[in-house]
This record gives sequence, C-alpha cells and structure tokens, in this order.
Amino acid sequence: MTISPSITSPERRPIALRLAGLLPWLFAVVVVGYAMVVGGYAATVVSFALIYAVFVTGLNLFMGFAAQVSFGQNAFAAIGGYGSAVLTATYGWSPLPAMVIGIAAAVMAAAIVGFPTLRLKGHYLAMGTLAIGLITYEITVEWQSLTQGYLGISGIPPFGIGAYEVTSDRGQLVMLSLVVAACAFAAARIRRSRFGRALSAVAGSEEAATALGIDVSRYKLMAFLLSAGFAALAGSLFVHVVGYVSPEVFGLHMVIVTFTMLYVGGIGTVAGPLVGALIVSLLPETFRAFKDYQDLAYGAALILLLIYAPRGLASLFAPRGRS
Repeated sequence: MTISPSITSPERRPIALRLAGLLPWLFAVVVVGYAMVVGGYAATVVSFALIYAVFVTGLNLFMGFAAQVSFGQNAFAAIGGYGSAVLTATYGWSPLPAMVIGIAAAVMAAAIVGFPTLRLKGHYLAMGTLAIGLITYEITVEWQSLTQGYLGISGIPPFGIGAYEVTSDRGQLVMLSLVVAACAFAAARIRRSRFGRALSAVAGSEEAATALGIDVSRYKLMAFLLSAGFAALAGSLFVHVVGYVSPEVFGLHMVIVTFTMLYVGGIGTVAGPLVGALIVSLLPETFRAFKDYQDLAYGAALILLLIYAPRGLASLFAPRGRS
C-alpha cells in the first residue's frame, strides 16, 4: 500500500511544529534588526514596543497562564516608574538601585492589595483591580509634593551602570532587546515549571485544582506578584528611556493598549506579548499615510486580526499555544 506524500509523518511533524513556532521570534528579530539599522524614529517606536512587551509578558502570566483578569497592572507600572523617577531625579540615586527599589515597592503593594482582592472572581475581580489602577492614578495626580502632579518629573537620567549610561537610540534598543529576551526566557521557564503547571490547573478549573491539593489562593497571589514585578520593571524602563514621567503615562490608555497587545499577540503564549506589542505599536505608523482614515484603518485591521486569529497571531504557528 502506498502512503500519500501529503500526510506528514510522525517523525517530521514535531520538527515542522518547532520550526513554525520560531516564526513569531523571527518576525521580532527582523523588526528589531530593521529598527537597529535605520535608527532614529523607527528605533524609538520599536523601543517603546519592547517596553510594552515587558509589561504584557507580566500581564500574560496572570491572565494567560492563570486565566485571571486584572485591569490594574498600570498601578504597579506607575509605582515602579515613579519610584525610579523620584529616587534618581530628586534624590540623586543611580538608576539601577532606584529601579530595584521601585520594583520591590510595587511587589509589596501588590501583596498588600492582592491578598483581599484576589478572593474575588469574575467581573468582581476585574472591577476590584480596575479600582486599584484608578486609585494609584489619583495619588500620582494629587501627591504633588512627591510626583509634581500633572507637571510631571523631568531630568530623569538614562539607564546605566556606574559611569556608563545608555543614551543612543541604538544602545537603548540593544538594552531593551536583552531585557525582553530575559523576560521571555523567564516566562518560558515558568510555564514549564511545577509552578506553571499549577497555574494551568488553576486556569482549567479552580475547584479541580483544589481537589488535586493545589493551594489556589497562594498560586494566584504568586502570579499576581510576578505580574506586578514585570509591570514595575516596564514602568522603570519607560521613565529612564524617555527622561520624563507624568500621570497620563500610566492611565487607562495603558490598560486598553496592553490588553489589545495581549489578545492580538496571543494570550497564554510565550511569544504573544512580544508579537502583540510590536504589531499594535507598528500598525498606527503603517496606516499614518491614510491621514483622516488612520483610526478607521487601524480599527478595521484589529477587528480582522481578532476575527481570523481569535487566539492571537502567535497561536497560529503553535496550535497548542507552545510558542
């Protein structure tokens, strides 16, 4: 009997799937490489996309891996960002220790608010986390003696270690690429770890996970803390790259944009946050030539993506979400 050549053999199928899973990463390498060569405005746009990729990677740990909902991760980005800004611009700290303190403060705040908030479920959890973001935003506006309110904080030094500072657009792009690669590697390791498998069980059914002996509340809180740490890191990176911070940076717009990035890229996948951040950041630039129809073209493109790739672009190359 002759076997049809159109059927992929079991020996070849895993190799084909692994190669397909590399396509999202190849896309990211090409985009970053192009921005590195061109420099200037392209490097700036891609740099912001990479900062968002760090934030969305953390959001994906909580929403994608654990299947929870949070509309308040911008609060922890604000804590990390303002922590770095105040300590460096006002008190003369070096960027690296200021960043560490900002991340630690965000994780501590997440532990304080997460313990009672994560007892909620469904839309109650969504509303509770949204309130966290709104409260933090109001604090950054009203605490003018510390944050300067709407005037913001300027004069924030660029990121660096010791006497070395990353000031060029290409240098910042290299630094951010290394940070994103480290975050993606960490997310991949977390997913394959015992902790990641426990989060998958929680995502499938909290009741079944409890029956298996998994402390659901503990694992949800740990995922929330990790997500807050990633958000704070993104906030700190932003202020050091831009050199300025104001409350609007961490407002509701950040929540909407990062949710879009997560779902366009592929929720629950490792490559999804990076792909989504690049796509959503580049689409407005792609449709800029349409002028008056830019927003219409941008919205139509997002709708088409969500219709024909409901699990995100990264999932197209990994049917089981292993990208």
